[in-house]
Amino acid sequence: MANPFVHIELATNDISKAKAFYSQLFDWKLEDVPAEFGTYTMIGVGEGTGGGMMTQMRPGEPSMWTAYVGVDDIDGATQRAKALGAKILMDGYEVKGAGRLGIITDPTGAMLGLWQGNLAQL
Repeated sequence: MANPFVHIELATNDISKAKAFYSQLFDWKLEDVPAEFGTYTMIGVGEGTGGGMMTQMRPGEPSMWTAYVGVDDIDGATQRAKALGAKILMDGYEVKGAGRLGIITDPTGAMLGLWQGNLAQL
């Protein structure tokens, strides 16, 4: 399948509460890893698309999930999205040598992440 969903990420205002809730609700393996901004919690789901959790970094924003779609060329995909009417919220952000991400809102206002790289390196 071309451009599958490759990562799902929770930005939360209460990381402890989120970890307790999801670890009891689902059979997820949660693993804290160091990140530039503190700690990032990887979500291992076994089979299927995994994800991560982090503290919400945008003050005043609610807790929210963001889905990431895999792309071969983050810059090209971001520019194509912009040409098609998307707004660029984050453009080609480097994630500690593991890859690059972008975040857009589509013409309907829905947020979507774009990911180029190897999530196994996180």
